[in-house]
Amino acid sequence: MSAPPTLPITDPQTTSSSVSQPPIATPAFRAFLSRFTSSIRSGFSQRRPWYELLDRSSLARPDSLTEAYSRIRKNFTYFRVNYVTLLTAVLALSLLTHPFSLLVLLSLLGAWAFLYLFRSSDQPLVIAGRTFTDAETLIGLVALTVIVVFFSSVGSLLISALLIGFGIVCAHGAFRVPEDLFLDDQEPANAGFLSFLGGAQAAATAAAARV
Repeated sequence: MSAPPTLPITDPQTTSSSVSQPPIATPAFRAFLSRFTSSIRSGFSQRRPWYELLDRSSLARPDSLTEAYSRIRKNFTYFRVNYVTLLTAVLALSLLTHPFSLLVLLSLLGAWAFLYLFRSSDQPLVIAGRTFTDAETLIGLVALTVIVVFFSSVGSLLISALLIGFGIVCAHGAFRVPEDLFLDDQEPANAGFLSFLGGAQAAATAAAARV
């Protein structure tokens, strides 16, 4: 009598491990998100009280451009977190009043995040049945970014919002008398909102090595 046929057995752990994780579930994305949120919390912990920023009794016209420049430097050192918050608010307000530009910008950031930065290296990009290499994906995203920023209303909107924000910051810094401020010269330069870019630079270097 012949032996009964052997039924194939599939290991569920092997099957699940062979399926690539989506970009949002990759360890690189989770590490970046964790570092970003901790950087935001650390930055807000260094924020100066807003009543100091808005103290009308400390406003005075500078006597010269040299004095105005000196005031801007000292005030930016002291109020840098408040100034970054103000710039972010102006930029966010400009984007919220232009929903189409906001949608285009979010789509562009999402394309960079999910198609290149946080995509698993063992998961090729396949569009319309064609497989794209990392170099082709990077070139396509750079070209798309150039088109969006320089050949659409998004770039002009961002530049206008940043110029308005910088104008407000420079005007306040020039007219705010900084003599009553206690400047902390020992604070690290990388502390605050942008400290997460240190880890992002390492991630970008690792991603560039794939090309």
